[in-house]
Amino acid sequence: MRLTLHTDYALRVLIHLGVHHLGPCSTRRISIREIAQAYRISENHLVKVVHRLGQGGFVTTVRGRGGGLELARPASEINVGAVVRFTEDDMALVDCEGRNSTDGRPCVLSPACVLRGVLGDALSAFLAVLDGYTLADLLTGREAALLGLTAPPGD
Repeated sequence: MRLTLHTDYALRVLIHLGVHHLGPCSTRRISIREIAQAYRISENHLVKVVHRLGQGGFVTTVRGRGGGLELARPASEINVGAVVRFTEDDMALVDCEGRNSTDGRPCVLSPACVLRGVLGDALSAFLAVLDGYTLADLLTGREAALLGLTAPPGD
């Protein structure tokens, strides 16, 4: 299973906001520009990601002076599986229905294929693992050091 770049960036945004929420910068909102620079990724792409996270109720955005981003709820209430389900447009591991094929036809094995069920079980197991974690579980403190927000642990 490979997650899209959109989901990857969504998780990075949430981690960044979570680090700030727990760290010394918890009294201010974070800008998209700041996150883009921290991860060296496209600011334009992040705008779309943040918009989607806002639609899902994961982040709150405030415009204007003093504006920026913040978590919409505590990190312990943001489930990783829910984020992945919300940000991934298509969770299908294979295209049995032919939606992405050149001729638009479903796979000829589709009516009798066991692979679809096996992959469905694998996807369910993958999501079950993600459902066992919250954003708070992903915040170890090391992220803050890597983002230059605090001294590394042990210093």
